[in-house]
Amino acid sequence: MEKLSQQEEEAMQLVWKNKGGFIKDILNLSPEPKIPYTTLASTLKNLEKKEYVKSTKLGNSYHYKPLIKENEYKKAFMGDFVSDYFKNSYKDLVSFFAKEEKISPKELKEILEMIQKPKP
Repeated sequence: MEKLSQQEEEAMQLVWKNKGGFIKDILNLSPEPKIPYTTLASTLKNLEKKEYVKSTKLGNSYHYKPLIKENEYKKAFMGDFVSDYFKNSYKDLVSFFAKEEKISPKELKEILEMIQKPKP
């Protein structure tokens, strides 16, 4: 799986959120300022070449469908992120966010409860 550019990731986020769709549908989900239609169309074509989406021609438009699940992408690249920036230590990752006050004691408690909860 190839790492996506920021623009491609943003487009994929919209595709995942909408579970696919036509360019105009995906564009409607994007925040202001909206990216140009042609930019999104070009980005989706690149994503298709990278096999992240599949398009089906319907009339004069293309309908895009995600081929990669959001969770699969996160799993693949979160490990690289932790490895590159935190020497493969998730403890260091959480510690960093705690020191930077990006995570609250309440959130840390919730994380601890999730970890301690038995898996089904």
